[in-house]
Amino acid sequence: MRIGILGTGGMATALGGAWTTAGHDVLIGGRDQERAERTAALVGAAGHGSLTDAARHGEAVLVAVPATQAPHLVDHLAADLAGRTVVDCTNPITPTGEGLMLAVDGATSVARQLAATAPDAHVVKAFNLCHVSIWTLRPPTFEDVPLAVPYCADHPAAATVTETLISSIGCTPAACGGLARAAYLEATAALAIGLWWTGGQPRAAFPSPGEVPHP
Repeated sequence: MRIGILGTGGMATALGGAWTTAGHDVLIGGRDQERAERTAALVGAAGHGSLTDAARHGEAVLVAVPATQAPHLVDHLAADLAGRTVVDCTNPITPTGEGLMLAVDGATSVARQLAATAPDAHVVKAFNLCHVSIWTLRPPTFEDVPLAVPYCADHPAAATVTETLISSIGCTPAACGGLARAAYLEATAALAIGLWWTGGQPRAAFPSPGEVPHP
């Protein structure tokens, strides 16, 4: 699959490397061409170029820029993203005196903002719950169980593309409904990251019902 990546930071590097290892055709796009070239070389991507080049390259396009920048960038590239699966992995969180908080009002999400600015693209929320280091594992498996990757999508074809992106790196797709539910994924990330920062283990708070011992 052809994948364009918007951004040259940690998530672009980690997921770009995972997808390249899985055999996908990845192009890294950035504002700074030296950084884009370095990132592409680091992950073994097929090439690098501008943000527009990356948007036009991919059947799928990963938005891997800060959440505050994502809506403006996608708005600028809306025509180039038309008809493509646009995967939003951003987390709109900000540190406050009360801990990490969502930078959106909770009634919407960055993913829905992207969908509003690029109405002809098929926006998906995915890959936002794990630290960047998790995506460098080949594959991400814990206690012999592949990592589940929740995603929210409205468009059936985009859901299929997203499941390919997830399963091809050894993870299990976990459909969580339409894009209206993307705010829940963003809120879950704010909660989980806040727990990590304070030394907690979010995973310990979510045991499977099957793990409960019966008398």
